[in-house]
Amino acid sequence: MNHLVPNQADTFRCPWCLGFEQYIRYHDEEWGVPVYTDRKHFEFLVLESAQAGLSWATILKKREGYARVFHNFDYQKVAAFNQKDIESCMANPAIVRNRLKIEAAVTNARKLIELQLNYGTFTDYIWGFVDGRPVQNEWKDLSMVPAATQLSNQIARDLKQKGFKFLGSTIVYSHLQATGLVNDHLVQCFRHQEVKRLSR
Repeated sequence: MNHLVPNQADTFRCPWCLGFEQYIRYHDEEWGVPVYTDRKHFEFLVLESAQAGLSWATILKKREGYARVFHNFDYQKVAAFNQKDIESCMANPAIVRNRLKIEAAVTNARKLIELQLNYGTFTDYIWGFVDGRPVQNEWKDLSMVPAATQLSNQIARDLKQKGFKFLGSTIVYSHLQATGLVNDHLVQCFRHQEVKRLSR
């Protein structure tokens, strides 16, 4: 069964994004676009770890709140958060008020900076797992798209060894999809070929 549904005129999109305008815009403009800056990678690490147990739609609606609370995802500033800052986050309804997730964001900011000392950038580190070339999948149905893969297992295991928190294999795979290391737009989706052409 083909789960793709028309949205506007003859434009077909991956059906997971059809619900509200912000979701559609995220799919059309960001999801699967290769990311080459550490700040943007950190943003997605924060948002995806916050998503654990929740829907991506919920996190998207709080994205602006996260940007305010986490200094527009400046990992240097987040790494400097102290206990008072964490308590302030816990009191802020603009984000998901889960202490473990908030503390993980701070920990991951610090670990990202440590990782840069050995790899130059987080970008170089994570793209190294795919030799700098996005994985181009050819899924025809949502049921074919995996929640995790051997690649995400490998990266999640390595991140855990390096001290990162709240980044299991499923969350890591979401990160790979979002940041363009993996192109998981369905082949019928108008973004599949567009994203494929964006890879370096």
